[in-house]
Amino acid sequence: MENQSLAVAGAVGLPYTIKRVTTLRPWKWLPRALRFGALKRLDSQGDRLAPPWPKLLVTTGRHSAPLSIEIKRLSQGRTFTVHIQNPKLPFHHFDLIAAPIHDGISGDNVVVTMGAPHRVTDATLHAANNARIRERIGQFPPPYITVLLGGTSKAFQFTDGKARDLGARLNTVAIQTGGTLLITPSRRTPSSVIDILRDEIEATSHELWDGMGDNPYFAFLSAADFLIVTGDSVNMVTEAAGTGKPVYVFHLEGYSARFDLFHSQMRQHGATRELGGVLENWSYEPVNDTEKIAAQIREALGLGSPH
Repeated sequence: MENQSLAVAGAVGLPYTIKRVTTLRPWKWLPRALRFGALKRLDSQGDRLAPPWPKLLVTTGRHSAPLSIEIKRLSQGRTFTVHIQNPKLPFHHFDLIAAPIHDGISGDNVVVTMGAPHRVTDATLHAANNARIRERIGQFPPPYITVLLGGTSKAFQFTDGKARDLGARLNTVAIQTGGTLLITPSRRTPSSVIDILRDEIEATSHELWDGMGDNPYFAFLSAADFLIVTGDSVNMVTEAAGTGKPVYVFHLEGYSARFDLFHSQMRQHGATRELGGVLENWSYEPVNDTEKIAAQIREALGLGSPH
């Protein structure tokens, strides 16, 4: 969620700061009660929320929505508030809402996106493709197959069985192409899954990030000829599709109607296909609605283009 806010803030072109907060009880239980009135005070732990209030506030996720509403009130309406994702609160509390099409919402102040706003641009990928990364990856044979691993969530489970299935498929495509697997797990990836995959791909050319040092996420996106992404993360699938490169999706155990709609939209756009045993090349318009959101913010604030 933080990455989505950073993507929008960066695209707007204003200097920004990051505030990481956790709402305390009993206020954290009140999002639905806010339909009948705003919070009487801010109560959170983490970074301090205090005047001077910002010109622009970008928040993501339902837990930050009440704080956005209260800052809007305390600033006497001077703070332009942008909320990413469905806030699950009356839309009039926000100046602008940016929500993916699978959230199923609309309104005069709602910008509908295909997926999640992200920071994957030509400039970001070029910056990640530095000499150190080229030397690190260049020792392995191309083509490069970047694998983005998600993990267990409320809707999905990355089981050991799914790990063995994915490992077998990764072996197949690595042998088919004669290339190299570039694998980066996330914080949600179970350690047992990483161990199973490491064993399954032992005989193939691969680079598996061990969690030490900087995450080579953007570098692996930049180097990729093909991408394989677990289907539990709208962020990762959208970021992969932001490259314009072929994206294959591997689905985990579980089901979500919202995610099903998202994946259907991505397939219809031509960005993704289901992972089988053969990798093919194709092209499509990269998926990135970040500038679409940022342009509306700049227009509302009377700002020019940052470029």
